[in-house]
Amino acid sequence: MKRMKRQIAAFLVVTLFFWQGSALAQEARLSDIIVSNSHDDLLIYLKVEGAFTEKMRRVVFSGVPTTFSFLVTMERVRGAWMNEEIADFKISHTVKYNNMKKEFTIRRSWEDDKPIVTKSFGEAKKLMSEVDNIRLVALNKLEKGLRYQIRAKAELSDITLPFYLHYLLFFVSLWKFETEWYTIDLTY
Repeated sequence: MKRMKRQIAAFLVVTLFFWQGSALAQEARLSDIIVSNSHDDLLIYLKVEGAFTEKMRRVVFSGVPTTFSFLVTMERVRGAWMNEEIADFKISHTVKYNNMKKEFTIRRSWEDDKPIVTKSFGEAKKLMSEVDNIRLVALNKLEKGLRYQIRAKAELSDITLPFYLHYLLFFVSLWKFETEWYTIDLTY
């Protein structure tokens, strides 16, 4: 009997180890982060990967509006002094699935929340996961030869559900994500 209990305990420990490993492998992270410039502005492009797990997919298809937020900051590095904030903003993308029409409506705050409608879940994921050509700061606000630091991260915003749905959709907290801060150092 003791041997059987040990085997069950060992099985549970091994299963927990592999389950944690697979859960960590699916963590959301920022990728393809590019800082560029136009004639007048410093621009950023970025993408979040690993955010659309199977649980996330089920929640989106249930019609619950889902919002990703991208937080971006830029500071002038001043050595012994506190850094000077140059830019600090939040960009939001929201997707809502209409089960009757079998289509996704995506709204992106940096595009004036104009609705983008698609029937493709792949296209909806792409629109939710990418930020393109966002103005960080006007180039005339930067000083030549100085160091700057840009930080960015993505997170799934909290969902506000009607009271009665909190009991039915208790699993919503299981698919929350937040990426690590990604930092880029640059000299202008």
